[in-house]
Amino acid sequence: MLRLVSLKLGRLYRYVKLAVLGSLAAALVLNTHSLLASLQRNELSERRFLQLNKCPACWGTSWCRKFLNGQLRLESWGRLRLLDFFNVKNVYFARYGEPREGSRRVVLKRLGSAQELADIDTKICRRATGRGRCDLLQALPATEFASLNGDVRLLTPGAVEGWSDLVHCPSQRLLDRLVRRYAETKDSGSFLLRNLKDSERMQLLITLAFNPEPLVLQSFPSDEGWPFAKYLGACGRMVAVNYVGEELWSYFNAPWEKRVDLAWQLMEIAEQLTNNDFEFALYLLDVSFDNFAVGPRDGKVIIVDAENVLVADKRLIRQNKPENWDVWYESKFDDCDKEACLSFSKEILCARVTVDHNYYAICQNLLSRHATWRGTSGGLLHHPPAEIAKEGRLEALLDECANPKKRYGRFQAAKELREYLAQLSNNVR
Repeated sequence: MLRLVSLKLGRLYRYVKLAVLGSLAAALVLNTHSLLASLQRNELSERRFLQLNKCPACWGTSWCRKFLNGQLRLESWGRLRLLDFFNVKNVYFARYGEPREGSRRVVLKRLGSAQELADIDTKICRRATGRGRCDLLQALPATEFASLNGDVRLLTPGAVEGWSDLVHCPSQRLLDRLVRRYAETKDSGSFLLRNLKDSERMQLLITLAFNPEPLVLQSFPSDEGWPFAKYLGACGRMVAVNYVGEELWSYFNAPWEKRVDLAWQLMEIAEQLTNNDFEFALYLLDVSFDNFAVGPRDGKVIIVDAENVLVADKRLIRQNKPENWDVWYESKFDDCDKEACLSFSKEILCARVTVDHNYYAICQNLLSRHATWRGTSGGLLHHPPAEIAKEGRLEALLDECANPKKRYGRFQAAKELREYLAQLSNNVR
């Protein structure tokens, strides 16, 4: 019965999608002339489209030469502004090419919806003038983004704590890492804030406050083995990252062997972000099938949405020893009626050394029978082969990982689940 309902909801989703596409096709026919003009233009070389006039209230300028020289072009459908109505997240696909080299696909992000970007301007204006509208360039010097000027040697926890998930409980070690690895400056490598230009400093702080995803990608880069998309650069309010592949959702009905391998990788990501040699715990606060992608060649799972990542410094927790710092923390199962629900306390994530949050998030929202997404249920490991279903071990481990019945049961279940999935997918190391 559950499967029947899931199939019906899946069909309903497809019917709605077809209806939307039909309406879109009609609109395309009625606006043929303007559409042809849009297809011929390269808006990525236009300062207005990039919102370069907003700088330094922007994400950076390191890739502006590439944008303005026409080295990036939106893919065909992305050139149609009519489709922006459906592109709520403001994510675009483009081709990027260097001279004498072939082109490759990249992902462009505005890091917010049109409304969210407008809210940034409003917040800056209100902080500076008390009004909702103003001249951004004139208002910025009166904000906290300018108060951390060239006289300030370091970016300190007291200055930015709570600005975003990334710095909900920042340590000096984390902030030094953010500044040292900041990619939107020609002189990266120094942890001294005063070594940045005024405009670079404001761009860093504004990114940290409004959408720190670029800073996560820069500070924990894929080149060093972190499971995030590779950061390429920015121009105005447009960020470029490496294209990874199709989103995890497109593998929901892939062959069983493929889904097992993806599930194993997801649990390995949960482990890496929780326990690593750097003693930074990176907790994923937003986990859904849309936030991960899979490489078409190597099949590697990568996090492609890192806006809501909380970083806790385990070294600092051990040093400060807050109340119950060494008591293992078990996340509470959240049986809500919405998709991609998670229950957590940021304060506890910041104050405990041993936390099961990432295992909980992956198991509940992606792998177990509790996972729901786009009208489907059952999680990525739905409908296992008969012999595995009969054995019952996989289902038991997934249930204990998502909603443990024993004290500290999730920790043990996550460990055994990683080992069992490795065995099933021949990924034993």
